[in-house]
Amino acid sequence: MNNSTPVRSLVSSKAMKCFYFSKDKPQDGAAKTRKSDSLQGSGSEFNSSTSTTTSITSSLHVLSETHSNNLKVFALDDLKTATKNFSRSLMIGEGGFGGVFRGVIQNPQDSRKKIDIAVKQLSRRGLQGHKEWVTEVNVLGVVEHPNLVKLIGYCAEDDERGIQRLLVYEYVPNRSVQDHLSNRFIVTPLPWSTRMKIAQDTARGLAYLHQGMEFQIIFRDFKSSNILLDENWNAKLSDFGLARMGPSKGVTHVSTAVVGTIGYAAPEYIQTGHLTAKSDVWSYGIFLYELITGRRPFDRNRPRNEQNILEWIRPHLTDIKKFKMIIDPRLEGNYYLKSALKLAAVANRCLMVKAKARPTMSEVSEMLERIVESSEEVSPALLLVKSLTPKDAFEASRREKVKRRFVELVTGVNGCPNLPTWSPKLVTSL
Repeated sequence: MNNSTPVRSLVSSKAMKCFYFSKDKPQDGAAKTRKSDSLQGSGSEFNSSTSTTTSITSSLHVLSETHSNNLKVFALDDLKTATKNFSRSLMIGEGGFGGVFRGVIQNPQDSRKKIDIAVKQLSRRGLQGHKEWVTEVNVLGVVEHPNLVKLIGYCAEDDERGIQRLLVYEYVPNRSVQDHLSNRFIVTPLPWSTRMKIAQDTARGLAYLHQGMEFQIIFRDFKSSNILLDENWNAKLSDFGLARMGPSKGVTHVSTAVVGTIGYAAPEYIQTGHLTAKSDVWSYGIFLYELITGRRPFDRNRPRNEQNILEWIRPHLTDIKKFKMIIDPRLEGNYYLKSALKLAAVANRCLMVKAKARPTMSEVSEMLERIVESSEEVSPALLLVKSLTPKDAFEASRREKVKRRFVELVTGVNGCPNLPTWSPKLVTSL
């Protein structure tokens, strides 16, 4: 006999232990020999997020109850029908705590119509998955923004087979940004204009989470695989299972176990476990370089000196010719160099070593608006060509001026003399 479980009774699982593992890799014994891109804390810090989880759920569940009418409670049998009994042929994604399936249901607003959905199914063995399920229901139950994936409803049933926890989202058809950049499923590269739009959309989504509500939410796991693209190439943030409430008034940070993905996590968060909205800003800066280069932040399949994206790009920021070498070759030159330079300047500001020196996501969003709205798309390379004259002395002087202009453009007005040194030695890999 199935027992439907109200979500509000699930938000206070204080006794549940917290086990962190990679969301992108299976946790069975066979997978332990593979290196993961996941981060985790160790020692006493390993379970330190229990209080943090209680904090976010206790703070949000009251708010989510006021929005409960917005979420539909699905019966497990209905979701089985929608996904053809969770057919492997309809699986569109798979993570550490379960699979994601495409399905079709009646439109909750108009029963005469049908809509596509994405159903995330919790693995029955995943306690961390259950915790993430609770967090997602509470977060997505209270937020509403065009650049956040929409949660339609959930399923919470207990039967003789164990717990059944599922989430039902709007279906976002054009996969994740990572899928496009990695060429895993899509051959055609993302056009430069689409990359700029994605940068804008994701900045707006993060700005809303950080500053657009009466409370702050820190994403904590911002990365290209958590950014989905809809039919109109609008970017939507997804997968809020690791999200945390921001610090309360008068408190500078949230202390939590270190989780996330190698290459994206901010250095101060890795070293101390101190989480702030500026941790997301760092991750966003990494993502901008991912859009520019088409490379993953940390890729063990590349030569050793190219595995870390920050270490690889550093020597290419000294002049225009070198900078052009890091731009995604799949674009085949179809991009605006000046906007790429300005985007790199924004990324560098997000990657300041001192967290307080990083801009807010609202400020980042404004910077991107100015880049996109700028009608001047003259390549700095043309400025370099125009600066050359027959007079050698004058030519040298002009070259120096152009070089200074380039450095200022990439580093920003206040300058970012050095990109921070990032080392995977700072993190614990599974």
